[in-house]
Amino acid sequence: MTVLDDAATGTGARPRTAAATARARLSSPWASLAALVIAVLWTLPTFGLFLSSFRPQRDVQRTGWWTFFANPTLTVENYADVLFGGSQPLVGYFLNSVLITVPAVLIPIVLATLAAYGFAWTRFPMRDTVFVAIFALQIVPLQVALLPLLEIFVDVGLNNTFWTVWIAHSTFALPLAIFLLHNAMREVPAELVEAARVDGAGHVRIFTTIMLPLIRPAIAAYAVFQFLWVWNDLLVALVFAGGTADVAPLTVRVADLVGSRGAQWHLLAAGAFVSIVVPLAVFFALQRYFVRGLLAGSVKG
Repeated sequence: MTVLDDAATGTGARPRTAAATARARLSSPWASLAALVIAVLWTLPTFGLFLSSFRPQRDVQRTGWWTFFANPTLTVENYADVLFGGSQPLVGYFLNSVLITVPAVLIPIVLATLAAYGFAWTRFPMRDTVFVAIFALQIVPLQVALLPLLEIFVDVGLNNTFWTVWIAHSTFALPLAIFLLHNAMREVPAELVEAARVDGAGHVRIFTTIMLPLIRPAIAAYAVFQFLWVWNDLLVALVFAGGTADVAPLTVRVADLVGSRGAQWHLLAAGAFVSIVVPLAVFFALQRYFVRGLLAGSVKG
């Protein structure tokens, strides 16, 4: 008698489903060991960077970070020098990164939520054609638009200001933001929207009281994604902010810490770790929203 026959007669074990088989494989000791090895290999460079940021300049330039365990020596002078020392302390660039990142996240979210609602729940001529055109803009490399945008900003006198970086990041972010938030809004049951319309709710009330609360995970997920992208960006910052200390973000200054001959590796390690502290904190603080937003609409039933 087969396993299926035993299951049918109630005399044997139930047949294993594909999902149960997958869970059994993922919970095997070999899968756990492989995940542990990957996690260690992924974390090792960050640990080495963190350790190097506390080592004296002489040790960083002469030996690898793994030699620390043979001759442990720690100092906080690297962080003091990179944050507050020199002619261009990192604190000012850190504040510039905050002033660039926060508006560059809020502006596309506000515009994208309004546009996504319009594409999802209103009717106007050529709606689908315009939406497909916006979606197609995602395949256009941002490098293609850097020079035309820079020429426009120079002509209107906005070059080397925060406005140029805000507008550039928002422009490049809108296609993906509209696409993701549109898909999230389309997952809202139409019956809920129709019931609100029967009760006399207009588009503004539906948008503020129904759509925004329901797509909050998708908004949070995109906010995390956009925050990490803008904070770690170097290309857009170099083109539109240049080397101006009043506008340039943290990434520009960290790139300059290496020097023309790589003589400041101890400061580079400290500066690089300072630059990743905020993204790590934001990601771990909003991790559950990020995962929920990515999985929103992936399973129906």
